Order: sequence, then structure tokens, then C-alpha cells
Amino acid sequence: MNYEILISFIGASMLLTIMPGPDIIYVLVQSITNGKKYGVATALGLASGILIHTTLVAFGVSAIIKQSQWLFFAIKLFGALYLLYLAYLTFKSDEEVLLNTKVQKKGLLKLYKQGFIMNVLNPKVSIFFLAFFPGFLYSTTQNTTLQFYILGALFMLQTILIFSGVAILSGNLAEYLKEHPKFNTQIKWFKILVFVSIAIFILFS
Repeated sequence: MNYEILISFIGASMLLTIMPGPDIIYVLVQSITNGKKYGVATALGLASGILIHTTLVAFGVSAIIKQSQWLFFAIKLFGALYLLYLAYLTFKSDEEVLLNTKVQKKGLLKLYKQGFIMNVLNPKVSIFFLAFFPGFLYSTTQNTTLQFYILGALFMLQTILIFSGVAILSGNLAEYLKEHPKFNTQIKWFKILVFVSIAIFILFS
């Protein structure tokens, strides 16, 4: 078992999770408007959907690996190219972190369900996991499907911790975004750097 790869996976996952996107902004908005525990409920729902995407990727890629190492290399190549494509889209975009605080108040269970459904019904998550996970398989002896589930569990755990942290610190984060208009430009180049770095790691791992 290569623990260095696992540590690299956790680090890369955390960098990807803290990048502002629809999910983390949704958690932030729910926390600001309804309260911190509502943001945490949303975070738990979003993170729970990771299990579904992990299952789809785990069984699909594991079957491919058993057939051919060349096919597995093709998947890793796809992953690296996809991440470079995301870096390009980020470079071309005029992304802004906008906080729309006009949201309808819902119960904790409803917010959990909504977060779960939002994640599960987003096909981009499965595509991203397909691009991201294969480059971080850490053992040549452990069952491949089990490795994917361990990676999925680690990704889900750090997602819960970071999203819950965002919910708890929602007031401070919202104030920071208002006071730092240049944040969007800074985070844009941070995203590009993260995507390119992980793409290189996956290709040569």
C-alpha cells in the first residue's frame, strides 16, 4: 500500500473542495439565510451523494482494469485531459462568487434530501470521479473496487468537514467576499493551478 498516494489524494481532494463552486456556495447561502445547522444539513446531503457516484465509477473502472492495463492507461489519459479541459474552461470564464440570499426556508430533512438529489443527479460528478480517482489507486494487491470505495469515503469525509466548516463560518466568509472584490480573480488562477497540477500527477502516477 502506497500511503504517499493516499496522502496526495486527500490533499488534492481538499484543494478541489475548497474551490468555490455551486455546491459550496449553496451551503454558504443556506447557512447565512437559515442558520448554521441548515448549512450543515445541506452539506451532509451533498456529501452523501458521493457514495452513488463512487459506486458507478468503482464497478465500471474495476471491470476495465481486469480486461486491459492499456484501457486503464487510456482512462488515466482521459482523466488528465479532462482536468486540463476544466483548467481551460476556468481560464476562459468570467466566474464570480455571488451570494444570492433570497432562498426559501426549508426543514433540515428537506435540505438534506435536496443536497443529496442535487449531487446524485449531476452527471458531471461521475465524470469528474472517473477522471480523478483512477490516478490515485494506491495498491497493486488490494481489490480495486475496495480501493475506489476507500477513496470515495475519504473524499466524502473531507467534503463533510470542509462544507460543515463553511456553514459554521458562513458569516465571516460572506463578509470576506463582500470586502474583497478581487477574490474572483485570485481564485480563478488558483483553480487553474490545481487542475493542471492534478492532471500532471494523474498522468505520471
